[in-house]
Amino acid sequence: MGQIVLENVVKKFGDTEVIPPLNLTIEEGEFAVFVGPSGCGKSTLLRLIAGLEDTTAGKVLIDGEDVTEVPPSKRGLAMVFQSYALYPHMTVRKNIAFPMRMAGMSQAEQDEKIEAAAKSLNLTDYLDRKPGQLSGGQRQRVAIGRAIVREPSAFLFDEPLSNLDAALRVGMRLEISEMHKRLKTTMIYVTHDQVEAMTMADRIVVLQGGVIEQVGTPLELYHTPRNKFVAGFIGSPKMNLLEGAEAKKHKAHTIGIRPEHIKVSTKSVKGAWKGTVGVAEHLGSDTFIHIHGVEGCDPMTVRAAGDVAVKHGDTVYLSPDKSQIHKFDDAGLRI
Repeated sequence: MGQIVLENVVKKFGDTEVIPPLNLTIEEGEFAVFVGPSGCGKSTLLRLIAGLEDTTAGKVLIDGEDVTEVPPSKRGLAMVFQSYALYPHMTVRKNIAFPMRMAGMSQAEQDEKIEAAAKSLNLTDYLDRKPGQLSGGQRQRVAIGRAIVREPSAFLFDEPLSNLDAALRVGMRLEISEMHKRLKTTMIYVTHDQVEAMTMADRIVVLQGGVIEQVGTPLELYHTPRNKFVAGFIGSPKMNLLEGAEAKKHKAHTIGIRPEHIKVSTKSVKGAWKGTVGVAEHLGSDTFIHIHGVEGCDPMTVRAAGDVAVKHGDTVYLSPDKSQIHKFDDAGLRI
């Protein structure tokens, strides 16, 4: 259970069409991530699936049933928001139990489900605490626990890690991924962070202006982006895109090369791109070098393994791996 199909779904706010006709299928048990820049329509799309926004046109199907006019509480979905939305006066136990109490479930069944959810989320020792006594990561786990006990056909996550610090984000990312492996339930996850998308998704849906630019596995999008937008959005650091004379040599309007596919040298190399080092970020395992003065791409980013002895103002010569060059036409589409 848990297949979600959008058929020619349209959303307008007044006369403004924020999602033009859109078709998408999320398969049963899939972990799908909606990603894109702010205002691309990813949260609106999630809310249409949840029933929190009315569709202007088209259909939303869950397991083959048309739920377009069905209220959110009857769709069999569980949503986890960016804000934890916990009741501050209730204990963790009562927060998790709340949807079951509303459904009239017996106390014995509630207790069983609470204990199982708490164990899977490492919350057993915190069941009698209130939200104000928990860290941000623990509060988000409580919100997820409240969703788990409903046994939904799909989980919908709307930027659930945005309020957490960097270390907690990594930890929670792993916990949610592990939870998906255990439960094997359909999950749709909205984020603006493409690193989250790359590390968590079975498939990524890249959106821009309410339009799906590409759907595919993380590595499909990384290695074969269908257009210039996807190429520049997926990857960290992002792909370098060059226009002008260098692109014309490859019979393209724009060429792309990822930072890890460029060799950098402080000695002159025939045919290499010449540039000047700006900031060099020494991370130990890698060095990210930001280089100015390269025609058609200023600045350019190079990712070099280990610690590279370059400093601000150095002249460097850049040699791209020609087998890793991506080519795009004047419409931005992959050649």
